[in-house]
Amino acid sequence: MSNTLSAQKFLKSSEAKTIRATLKAMMASKEYNTKSTYSPSCEGMLTFEEKHINYLSQHTSLNVSHYLSNLRLMTKIRS
Repeated sequence: MSNTLSAQKFLKSSEAKTIRATLKAMMASKEYNTKSTYSPSCEGMLTFEEKHINYLSQHTSLNVSHYLSNLRLMTKIRS
């Protein structure tokens, strides 16, 4: 997790709580590929939610709705 003040402020915000809920819903759905990935920095597996919430906390100027929309498109499982 980032130690910058803006990242800490973001992680405590209500927006971050909403984003976490959205990411958790995606993880619970069978429609999306949300497998955990290995991260050498944490010496283990990093969940889909942790990975993307950390990215958003480091890039606070991103448009979150566009980011989540693109994330849904990229992880959608097509049959």
